[in-house]
Amino acid sequence: MLPAEWRLRRRILDVAQEAFEAYAYAPITTPTFEDTEVFVRGVGTSTDIVRKEMYTFADGERSITLRPEGTAPVARAFVQHGMHKLPLPVKLWYLAPMFRHEAPQAGRYREHYQLGAEAIGSHDPLLDAEVIALLADLYRRLEVPGVRLRVGSMGDAESREPYRVRLLEYLEPRAQDLGPDAGARMAENPMRLFDSKEPRVAEIMRGAPKLLDALSPDAEAHYRRALAGLDALGVAYEEDPLLVRGLDYYTHTVFEFTCDRLGAQSGIGGGGRYDGLVEALGGPPTPGVGFGTGVERITLALGEESESAPALDCYLAVLDEALRVELLPLLARLRAVGLRCESDLRGRSLKAMMRHAAALGARRVVIVGPRDHAAGAATVRDMASGDERTVPLDRLEDELT
Repeated sequence: MLPAEWRLRRRILDVAQEAFEAYAYAPITTPTFEDTEVFVRGVGTSTDIVRKEMYTFADGERSITLRPEGTAPVARAFVQHGMHKLPLPVKLWYLAPMFRHEAPQAGRYREHYQLGAEAIGSHDPLLDAEVIALLADLYRRLEVPGVRLRVGSMGDAESREPYRVRLLEYLEPRAQDLGPDAGARMAENPMRLFDSKEPRVAEIMRGAPKLLDALSPDAEAHYRRALAGLDALGVAYEEDPLLVRGLDYYTHTVFEFTCDRLGAQSGIGGGGRYDGLVEALGGPPTPGVGFGTGVERITLALGEESESAPALDCYLAVLDEALRVELLPLLARLRAVGLRCESDLRGRSLKAMMRHAAALGARRVVIVGPRDHAAGAATVRDMASGDERTVPLDRLEDELT
């Protein structure tokens, strides 16, 4: 990661922390490696992550995996540390590297960083709305342009079992057209085909029966109350009956944010409810809802204009080599009061130092020569106006802050 991108990333993280704290989320860090079973049991064997993308290694007699996503490890930590005994819902956020063996492309890398939030311990669909609003608020605070929200529902068990039968009835006569990979998915979890990027599969799925038309009364009520919460919060959205998130643990509300700046692969973040995940990992039945958003995707969406270097508060130009050591404490004093300062470290002439200061974006240049130093003063030049004034050295901090 180069300096310009790191500066932008630091701003993203600062803004994200402010947003998470405003919604009362506490930070959590999980290990980079997890037991492979955490993802097999939590994420699901029919997902691309488990089938194709995990970095899995033998560690003695056990199998471990580099973390490919953030929700299952947080749920594992929730179970392992008895967090169900805390006041519910437990609200957690994280920043962590994720690892997936997939084709690298702009804003998508095999090692990438993800910001995520998980709210565990409440069935209330208004919590779904709050989690979605939190992610929308994060994008708003960062001024990410062209963000759109799609919302759907994965229903509940009562909805999905009869729907699976209807979907298979639709797909089986078309199985020959799906191809071997999609055919294998159809046998494991036919709903995963809605998430396929293959054009021929996507075309077939556009004509498939929709789960939103087959929700049970309870699932329909949950979905409509979540949407009512979004309406009350003023979060704009569009309903998408084809929306299927790429992990098997999702139930009820699912959502995805896209960004116009990201082109065909426009997804920037998303998530949903996962009411069976904690139980699948050995904990008590505990509902949850959360999201993940890629930091690199946000960086790409914000664009190069957001990556300019921060301006220096001052540049110290020392005109006599003999004074450079003597004036190091002055530079340290200026930095100690919070000023961003730089000085010449190549023995430049005054003219070259002024060019260097301008290239670094310095607002002011503090010029000290032998006569200035003998008089206990410095010349301060405003780089925007060109104005100069003489300032006592012992008052520089007051003058520059």
